[in-house]
Amino acid sequence: MQSITLNNGVKMPIIGFGVYQVPDAEECEKAVYEALMAGYRLIDTASGYLNEEAVGRAIKRSNIPREELFITTKLWVQDANYESAKLAFAKSLKKLQLDYLDLYLIHQPFGDYYGAWHAMEELYREGKIRAIGVSNFLPDRLMDLIVHNEIVPAVNQVETHPFYHQIESSAFMKAQGVQHQSWAPLAKGLNNLFGNEVLVSIAEKHNKSVAQVVLRWLVQRGIVVIPKSVKKERIVENFNIFDFELSTDDIEQISTLDTRKSLFLSYRDPEVAKMMGNWKVDL
Repeated sequence: MQSITLNNGVKMPIIGFGVYQVPDAEECEKAVYEALMAGYRLIDTASGYLNEEAVGRAIKRSNIPREELFITTKLWVQDANYESAKLAFAKSLKKLQLDYLDLYLIHQPFGDYYGAWHAMEELYREGKIRAIGVSNFLPDRLMDLIVHNEIVPAVNQVETHPFYHQIESSAFMKAQGVQHQSWAPLAKGLNNLFGNEVLVSIAEKHNKSVAQVVLRWLVQRGIVVIPKSVKKERIVENFNIFDFELSTDDIEQISTLDTRKSLFLSYRDPEVAKMMGNWKVDL
């Protein structure tokens, strides 16, 4: 398993398995179990996904030694304050049936994320979390958090795919020692990703699928990926990306696809902040 080293020395697999929008407990447990059997060791969930319990059951069922796994979950906006973060962390840990987390992220850059970060720093120092980080933080908010706190986030998980390369943000994160992680690496199939002529051509050249080409492209950039699927064959396929390498020409072709904007939402939009602030989840 290829891994990267975070800014605190912790090693993190460069490919993992995501479970966003897999709320059905039985389906989620089955998919995570299949992923673990296929060789994945990084599992990425969140309290807001409402499937931590299913993930926990799959982990337990796998019988894989805990030290071989890298488990991530996230703190939702409604719990983004000091006291609630402590309670939410304990709740997530219980649902996952774990004694500690490998990575805990602030899911959204809204609410009292400063208070939440202070709680997470304490949990980290107590050994209950091996690394702490954030998700969806733009460079300005990330720098603000770094400047005014003791611990630099180990990871920032942001939307990154062939139509949104995040070149400047990625360079900024690298300069600050923050690991870039991609959510929606396959863009949820939007913009006809799987039928894109550039990607199909590159895939045919390497005798690989478009998904494998995209994931390989991200990994070659040093970006951690967490593709999601509930189909066993796709789960296995997405993991098998280490037996080929994209050429400079391949990468240059993919660079022409960058639209430099999100396919989903803008974190600079006040309406997005309002929506996230009012988005209450029955956790």
